[in-house]
Amino acid sequence: MKRLLMFVGLATLCSGSLTVAQQPASGHVLVSPPAIKWGPSPAGLPPGAEAAVLAGDPAVAGELFTLRLKMPAGYKIAPHWHPGDESVTVVSGQLMVGMGETFDAAKMHALGAGSFAKMPKEMRHYAQAKGATVIQVHGIGPFGITYVNAADDPRGKTN
Repeated sequence: MKRLLMFVGLATLCSGSLTVAQQPASGHVLVSPPAIKWGPSPAGLPPGAEAAVLAGDPAVAGELFTLRLKMPAGYKIAPHWHPGDESVTVVSGQLMVGMGETFDAAKMHALGAGSFAKMPKEMRHYAQAKGATVIQVHGIGPFGITYVNAADDPRGKTN
């Protein structure tokens, strides 16, 4: 049975919903790429990406979660931080990652498919997709995003 996942609170990743992959009562999760149910990027991220929760519930405190984010070429996430550790694996494409409170393309590191990064809680960082890129994020909930500059937060913008 599918369920919708609602992220809540000011520092959470989104104010919309994502479809969560089916999780059997036994706790095991098996998801092949064609079975991933992609939806629009959560409101806490700039529009244009797609997201899918593969396991767990990012909104639940203490729960291990895994989600994927599919980003188009050039997709940028402004400097931000998370309330817990964030672990990222690049599934395909290339993710450029920088550390600090100001977006500086000259200081970014290229992470290709198979690369891994871990940002400790509250570490200020930013990212950009170089070409179409898919990343997998896992951590322990609750997961949220707080932008260094409130003007960068897409949740406060109207189109």
